[in-house]
Amino acid sequence: MPNQNRPRRVARPPAAVARKALPKAPTGITGFDDITGGGLPRGRPTLVAGGPGCGKTLFGLEFLMNGAVEFNEPGVFVSFEETAADLELNVRSLGYDLARLVKNKRIVVEYVRVERSEIEETGEYDLEALFIRLDDALKSVKGKRIVLDTIESLFGGLADTGVLRAELRRLFGWLKDRGITAVITGEKGEKTLTRQGLEEYVSDCVISLDHRVIDQISTRRLRVVKYRGSSHGTNEYPFLIDRDGIAVVPITSLQLQHVASSEHVSTGLPWLDEMFDQRGYFRGSSVLLSGSAGTGKTSVAGHFLDAACRNGQRALCFSFEESPSQYARNMASIGVNLTRWIQKGLLRVHAARPTLYGLEAHLATMHRDIDEFKPSVAVVDPLSSFGGGSLAEIHATLIRLIDYLKTLQITTVFTHLIPGTNTAAGIEEGVEVGVSSLMDTWILLRNTLGANGIRHLVIVKSRGMSHSADERPFTITSAGLTVARGSRAVPARSALRRADA
Repeated sequence: MPNQNRPRRVARPPAAVARKALPKAPTGITGFDDITGGGLPRGRPTLVAGGPGCGKTLFGLEFLMNGAVEFNEPGVFVSFEETAADLELNVRSLGYDLARLVKNKRIVVEYVRVERSEIEETGEYDLEALFIRLDDALKSVKGKRIVLDTIESLFGGLADTGVLRAELRRLFGWLKDRGITAVITGEKGEKTLTRQGLEEYVSDCVISLDHRVIDQISTRRLRVVKYRGSSHGTNEYPFLIDRDGIAVVPITSLQLQHVASSEHVSTGLPWLDEMFDQRGYFRGSSVLLSGSAGTGKTSVAGHFLDAACRNGQRALCFSFEESPSQYARNMASIGVNLTRWIQKGLLRVHAARPTLYGLEAHLATMHRDIDEFKPSVAVVDPLSSFGGGSLAEIHATLIRLIDYLKTLQITTVFTHLIPGTNTAAGIEEGVEVGVSSLMDTWILLRNTLGANGIRHLVIVKSRGMSHSADERPFTITSAGLTVARGSRAVPARSALRRADA
């Protein structure tokens, strides 16, 4: 007889059953929709919490204005602190014409004055009047989105936790019943995400914005704390607020799935192309030029930019030591005319001091420039200028930058200063292993003191490509970088030993 106590097998649902995706409302904020897989939960409330100056109000305004302009979803902005005139003036500096959207009945701005003292004195609280006002505003523009800024102004006078929780649920339920996609901003608490510590529990999606200062450099970061019914990125992501609004920098292609091209691009130096089997760099690869001061790193990179522009390709240069004018002037002294390419719009030089931003802000700015200019090649000169973080943080920033460039198939040359090198004095050269290991191609340059200005170049590695193992002598002249006359290539064993040290 069969064992009656044996547990029965439960039939599994068929694998072919399709999963219903949670409907989402795109925000139009650069990078944010990538993190959340499409935007905010449609028809549900989202809490955006953070301290002063972190970008809560701007996040809500961008969500609302992008919805009205790009996604045909009009909306209502409810302010408990700023009047409509103040809001219009504040966002105008960022290039947003809120007044035009209000005039065209795409957005309604409602200023609701709430006196906390009146709430405290009467001891009564009723949201019915607010609901009627919100309902009229939504109907006037057939609104699909709403922003409430900020929740503390609405419930700040309530000391009873039970009443506060009940009214929060009532407000969020009212928005859900009408299918309105809502963004509700909240102030950061001392030991809780929000001041009341309750809003995050009744919200379907919670976003934390943070504005911190490290070593006198400010950094803004965003984190999706929770997102009911949807997978999402859970890391802290740097974001930038500039003339174009908010831009979030997500971590891209963590699975290393970018396409590896078999095409080649010229280095700009025929004798260097020859060392790469007559072909140059792989398209979309990352190249490291390392060496001490005065070895010609920037000059090699300048020839690379010139060659790309000669072929009609866009080139982008991130310079952290020289202004665009100085960079072009210095390259002209070796016969590389970059000014004409800048004037023709084929070359853009982005110059900034490394101490101007934190690492994340630099990364966000570089992402934005890359997205706007859409270059085929890029130069970062030099990597060694980056600071404002630990070696681990700098390494993580480089990984994210290199990964993004590879995803877009942008061939990039990075220069890296090796400090304190003097081969004549017997001091060995070295380079950060963490930097060189990220690169597809590594070229090492060095000076030979007392040898009539002759420098040497060796290809330490070039993944997937046959290349010369010789140490090539060259000189820097008014006609560019040329192979030194009367010299010959020598085996690169000594240089490799110094590079591996």
